[in-house]
Amino acid sequence: MGRTPKGRAVMEVGADGVAIITLVNPPVNSLSFDVLYSLKEVYEQALRRDDVKAIVITGAKGKFSGGFDISAFGGMQAGGAASKPGFVSVEILTDTVEAARKPSVAAIDGLALGGGLEVAMACNARISSPNAQLGLPELQLGVIPGFGVEGTQRLPRLVGLSKALEMMLKSKPVKGVDAHSLGLVDAVVAPDQLVNTARQWALDILNCRRPWVRSLYKTDKLEPLGEAREILNFARAQTRKQAPNLTHPLVCIDVIEAGIVSGPVSGLWKEAEAFQGLLGTDTCKSLVHIFFAQRGTSKISTTNFSFWNLEHWWQLNQKSEAELGCQNKPNHLVPGITDLGLVPRRINKVAIIGGGLMGSGISTALILSNYPVILKEVNEKFLQAGIGRVRANLQSRVKKGAMTQEKSEKTLSLLKGVLDYESFKDVDMVIEAVIENVSLKQQIFADLETYCPPHCILASNTSTIDLNLIGEKTRSHDRIVGAHFFSPAHVMPLLEIVRTQRTSPQVIVDLLDVGKKIKKTPVVVGNCTGFAVNRMFFPYTQAALLLVERGADVYKIDKAITKFGMPMGPFRLVDLVGFGVAIATGGQFVQNFPERTNKSMLIPIMQEDKRAGETTRKGFYLYDDKRKASPDPELKKYVEKARDISGVAIDPKLMKLSDKEIVEMIFFPVVNEACRVYAEGIAVKASDLDIAGVMGMGFPPYRGGLMFWADSLGSKYIYSRLEEWSNLYGGFFKPCEYLAERAAKGAPLSSPLERAKPRL
Repeated sequence: MGRTPKGRAVMEVGADGVAIITLVNPPVNSLSFDVLYSLKEVYEQALRRDDVKAIVITGAKGKFSGGFDISAFGGMQAGGAASKPGFVSVEILTDTVEAARKPSVAAIDGLALGGGLEVAMACNARISSPNAQLGLPELQLGVIPGFGVEGTQRLPRLVGLSKALEMMLKSKPVKGVDAHSLGLVDAVVAPDQLVNTARQWALDILNCRRPWVRSLYKTDKLEPLGEAREILNFARAQTRKQAPNLTHPLVCIDVIEAGIVSGPVSGLWKEAEAFQGLLGTDTCKSLVHIFFAQRGTSKISTTNFSFWNLEHWWQLNQKSEAELGCQNKPNHLVPGITDLGLVPRRINKVAIIGGGLMGSGISTALILSNYPVILKEVNEKFLQAGIGRVRANLQSRVKKGAMTQEKSEKTLSLLKGVLDYESFKDVDMVIEAVIENVSLKQQIFADLETYCPPHCILASNTSTIDLNLIGEKTRSHDRIVGAHFFSPAHVMPLLEIVRTQRTSPQVIVDLLDVGKKIKKTPVVVGNCTGFAVNRMFFPYTQAALLLVERGADVYKIDKAITKFGMPMGPFRLVDLVGFGVAIATGGQFVQNFPERTNKSMLIPIMQEDKRAGETTRKGFYLYDDKRKASPDPELKKYVEKARDISGVAIDPKLMKLSDKEIVEMIFFPVVNEACRVYAEGIAVKASDLDIAGVMGMGFPPYRGGLMFWADSLGSKYIYSRLEEWSNLYGGFFKPCEYLAERAAKGAPLSSPLERAKPRL
């Protein structure tokens, strides 16, 4: 039997002589090569047929096209006819669609992203529904817009250079109504009028009642050459400043310039060749890995990966895959959870205990997705403060134009503040979000068992404490689960769902569904101190403290780590979270993993001197009224005192570390701990840890996640460096058994486990 085609294009010719060509490849009509070959074939048929006067291209089931099928990358990297530069841009779009002697109109509803927008821009006109999304976000995968099909050439000619650069470099889509004002589409009509309007528009072009426009050759929107070069040079400077480790945005700008200076055909070929060159880069491979890894987490997701249903990359998951029409099928089974055929129960009301930064953030995330929320605090002062934080979160969205004031007030009305458990009798889920105090959490869970209905899910937002310890004084162990959000909870996209050995699979399925509905990427992990993210990254700050006590410079370390791509270095991060939190969480790891923790007194010493980080304007940095950080010359005395207590000596080699050496000495212990987490079965697979690190800690996605990055360096190299440092500086650097085994075999760290039963 032959291979089943991945999608197709179908044609229907009406009595008016207009051929309607429909792209069909559920769920978002992604442009596989099967679809593209089929489009070329039926388009040529339409051109040959005497009864066809004009052509309309549209997409099936209310979606034009979500873009190219990302699975085509593998074939293109391997070579072949479909991989040759210009295959799509010249043979299909330019030579077939745009050069046709019969006019074409794109009827756009739902999505026209990446290659989908390219197909539309090759038509002589575009008609859109008001809320359709149009954009070229391919830079988020390490390639240039349009999959090598003129994205860099057509868009500037339709909307102008400045707006085109913004849409491409920021991967920023526009709605249909905005696209009309920009000139990207020619008219906006209701979805039910879309195809009929496009039919008539095509006939009007044929009969010279409307202009016959070939977008590749438009020039009226392009700035004069001198002005254009100024705009491009400014874009280059901004790109180098904001993304110093990335080259493909600069390639994108170069290709745009080539088309403006040398003409669109020259730019077209330069774009096609540049795309082919970028396809094999480490950045592209890393970002493609992250794309698939996100959809391979334990959430229910699509099995057909469109090139651009990349909503995570837009506004930190402000759109869900459900909104994109993705099929509700699991593409990765969590053993014993998603393979049981369980259906999520309906969660009608959620209660949050604690209105601090985390509790208010979680409440905000829930009410934004229309969940009624009960917020409980211990007194009226704390309660009003918590409600005030939620109100401020919503007002921030109003100021940014993300919601109206009316919508903000309506959303806030879903929140009810209480001081007792009386309103908990009909809640379906409670999320505890109080301070990291074991006895307090134990008492709360004992109370919840008394006041909540028997079906109610009892969740904790603890970041480090073992859930078995939290639920020690209850009998409802099957209902207890971790729901670990990351701060700020209404913004950060990751949700760690922590399952104990006694947590019911139904509870996990329910929480997966809630996570999806509040637009998070949920990752199911096993129960242990710190779970996945915080346990992996506890050596991050400890390694930095070890280096500083032995002579390394605090600010040089932070600079090297931010240069590597982290949002901030370990010392700036400690200042941000606060010394109290750092000491409390660090204490959990010292207590549970004493043989491999670095016990520095530097932070406690600084805290004794009334330094607590950013909140007190003094930590490892000094902070002004605008929270701008600057080095503190007094820091040296605290380091010397901590060094005396630890009894360690300055190592001249550590005073002269290169940026590369700093990155390795900070991150290799993190990799080492991630290997333990993986080997113990805390995570289902290594790519879950990659996503957890990127979304939870800000590990640079263009490096592919922690384990992916480690494999790019090789297990043997990482093992040898850790072993060397272990001999010099002690057990903190000692490679774990799993890493040693992989290094001995020369095997990747992320290879599927051959043994070990997951704690899931």
